[in-house]
Amino acid sequence: MVSLPIPVVRALRKLGRDLKDARRRRRIAMAIVAERASVSKPTLIRLERGDPSVSIGSYATVLFVMGMADRLADLADARNDPVGLRLEEEHLPKRIRTSRRRASEKGK
Repeated sequence: MVSLPIPVVRALRKLGRDLKDARRRRRIAMAIVAERASVSKPTLIRLERGDPSVSIGSYATVLFVMGMADRLADLADARNDPVGLRLEEEHLPKRIRTSRRRASEKGK
């Protein structure tokens, strides 16, 4: 198995715990979530532990079962990417010039 960066391992563990807590708050049995997500109960257990070998599709489907899939679509949204937005701003032109031909066409 490929070793993952520690922050990734921590994030997956937190996601797993959060999904487990969400399931328990909703008082939904593991067997029901597993059935609705079309995964086995052992896979759901691994998912709730944050196991990185569980497919992202399984994580996404469990989020859907919990009514939380809408947040998944926003993970890498530009609005949630301050670093990318800053880098993009750095490459914006300082000023915009019109071509001489277009400026002369307006004067005609």
